[in-house]
Amino acid sequence: MRSVRLFWRVFWLNALVGAFATVLLMVGPWTVSVPIRLTEALVLLAGLASMLVANAVLLRWGLAPLDRLARLMTTVDLLRPGQRLPVTGSREIATLIDTFNQMLQRLETERGTSSARALSAQEDERRRIARELHDEIGQSLTALLLDLKRLTDRAPEPLREELRHAQETTRHSLDEVRRVARRLRPDVLEDLGLASALTALVAQFDTHTILRVRRSLHPDLPPLGPQIELVLYRIAQEALTNAARHSGATRVELSLTPANVPGDGGVLLRVDDNGRGIDGAPEGAGIRGMRERALLVGGTLNLHTRSEGGTRLTLYVPTGPTTGQDHSGNRDPGEDIP
Repeated sequence: MRSVRLFWRVFWLNALVGAFATVLLMVGPWTVSVPIRLTEALVLLAGLASMLVANAVLLRWGLAPLDRLARLMTTVDLLRPGQRLPVTGSREIATLIDTFNQMLQRLETERGTSSARALSAQEDERRRIARELHDEIGQSLTALLLDLKRLTDRAPEPLREELRHAQETTRHSLDEVRRVARRLRPDVLEDLGLASALTALVAQFDTHTILRVRRSLHPDLPPLGPQIELVLYRIAQEALTNAARHSGATRVELSLTPANVPGDGGVLLRVDDNGRGIDGAPEGAGIRGMRERALLVGGTLNLHTRSEGGTRLTLYVPTGPTTGQDHSGNRDPGEDIP
């Protein structure tokens, strides 16, 4: 039905142009003789050109909202919610744009719900694997380490050096298993809170990578729920991992401060590195995963190359009266924060 209405709209626009041209021919001083004269042909060609220009202008004006709708369709990304078109144009086109905006809202809601379920299942699987690493493999390696110690004490001297080497290898494997288990399940986050968990995370990267991480954790953060703390921790963990593996960075600055947004008790996580930057690079699974986590708590995540080089990640998470509302508009609240 709407396509029929749009058809008639285009038809009447063309009819208006044709009627106007017909009236001009009727009341104007122009005539056409046989054979046609050059001046008469020029007049007809000028009239045809005028009709085409007028028709193009009217159609351009009438169908401009559809052009905006088509451009948005080619660029929309559900991980950057809030992309909407103003409802303008005729009744038919306005209805089409409004329907498209409602469809985007439904898709974003469904995407958020499915992402929440997927990430919750992922966290449960992380806990299960971490528990098995700690309880099964960790205990087995500990028992093996004790057996090797007993054998070393009883073995003849020529074999002791090899057994000591086996002990060191086993001890290193046990430490690695424990480190992986801690990364999978941050017990310190549940037991001691976000600040202690981030401090332990920074210490791990300082110890096991070439990164030198400087942290700045504000002592007076607003109250944060368990889900927000987990999102902040996981995104900080992923950002440090990306800096260590992909950016070629050697220095990273991690800060967590209250957000300077009036009327809101939000927090701002910022991770700066001195690596290669990300200009022109497509977003991988890690970055898109961070965006999905940020959306779970109504956060806004930005990632760009700094003017002085390196990459800057900023994550704004609202925790005040606006929490749970739509923070996905075109304006980023983090832009107010220096």
